[in-house]
Amino acid sequence: MTLAADTREAVRRHPFLYDALRAGVVNYTAAARFLDVDGETDTGRASSSEPSVAEAPEDAVVAALRRFADDLPDYERPGDAPPVSMESGLGEGDPADAVLAVGELALVPDAGSLTAITAGGAADAAALRQVLGRLATAEVAVEAAAVGGGSLVVVVGRRDGADAVRAVEDALAV
Repeated sequence: MTLAADTREAVRRHPFLYDALRAGVVNYTAAARFLDVDGETDTGRASSSEPSVAEAPEDAVVAALRRFADDLPDYERPGDAPPVSMESGLGEGDPADAVLAVGELALVPDAGSLTAITAGGAADAAALRQVLGRLATAEVAVEAAAVGGGSLVVVVGRRDGADAVRAVEDALAV
């Protein structure tokens, strides 16, 4: 493998760095150190002018990161902020009545102490990723999460409900 290929693969293993490259907010030298790209490479390379990973000094990884960043699409936050609502009192129950069902877990209203934060509109997996990242930085523990049919649901403890609503609104704001 070439240094460029190994660098791109290493970045893809760290979605936060991938997004930071897309947003243009990366210290490339620090990113190169973080990735610590090294290892074995294909010895049968015939005509590649790029150094192998084994030969890669930090500056070469920095250059590979810059080239990769230039090739990435610009970072875009999710579209218009969808309406966000909160429903408290969720707990386990009948899947037919579930606000959220994942595997054997079905969370229904009036059955417990969890709170569901729901965002409508055109929520998708990218929006859920934004929301989960924002909740993590707000130190709000997520009990369950799902996205589908243009809606997004995250379930948190009752006491975290208000903070979760603010975090979800912030994550989905334009």
